[in-house]
Amino acid sequence: MSEPVTTPLKIGMSARLMHKPPLELGFRNKTLQYLEQAAAHWIMGHGAMVLMLPTLGFDAEVERRRVSVRHYVDVLDGLVMQGGADVSPTSYGQQPLRPEWGGDVVRDRYEMELLEGFLAQGKPVLGICRGCQLLNVAFGGTLYQDIATQRADARSHVDAELYDEHNHMVVFEPGSKLAELYGERKGGWVTSIHHQAVDRLGADLQVEARSSEDGLVEAIRASGSNFVAGVQWHPEFHAVNPGLLSGEPLLDGFLAAARAATTTAAFKERRGAAQSRSRPGSGHR
Repeated sequence: MSEPVTTPLKIGMSARLMHKPPLELGFRNKTLQYLEQAAAHWIMGHGAMVLMLPTLGFDAEVERRRVSVRHYVDVLDGLVMQGGADVSPTSYGQQPLRPEWGGDVVRDRYEMELLEGFLAQGKPVLGICRGCQLLNVAFGGTLYQDIATQRADARSHVDAELYDEHNHMVVFEPGSKLAELYGERKGGWVTSIHHQAVDRLGADLQVEARSSEDGLVEAIRASGSNFVAGVQWHPEFHAVNPGLLSGEPLLDGFLAAARAATTTAAFKERRGAAQSRSRPGSGHR
């Protein structure tokens, strides 16, 4: 007998936005939406489909009554918020300390709307780097706009020359979900490509990991049973370097939560249909 065909999970990935593409790309006065290849391939390598989610801004050329975030959430099994531009300080009630730290408020609003939709349906969310920071802000937290400026005691968390070869050690918080996912491991070496970081922790969030040298928050998770988490590092870049913390337990946990949510939703749908058929006047005799 042939094995039953299983439908791949459908994971939505929020888009990176390029508001002013270089002229050589040929998109004058246009906005590009894109994703980083390694993040998509990391998930696809585990048998899940990845679908980039274009923005649905109020100024977009899309009638929101025709396509809404709810439509995205209804057909997807989980959300990954990838890295990219700074979170705008205005999204957490501050003004940029320097013009170049103004961030991308358009993307902030779009991802917060996506996040709210997935949370409302109990579907898992994983934030990577900027996605971790956005998660904290969405729950009412704040960020260090620039680690070197506001935390002079901290180690360097970004190096433009080394980029994804720049790394440091993180340690898991005892009793955290990360500690559970990684078993006997207490932490590991991770990529470090960020000049912003979690400052005040958002409501109903828990710290999952910290930088071993300066104590900066490196991973967070929402309270409760749903998988809603963010990591400051880039686990999708770790596969090429065996010396770095494997991203597999983290992704396995996220996809397992997506399967569980899908199974629960399917059960509720079947139960609702059965109850509808059993009601008086349903057409059955």
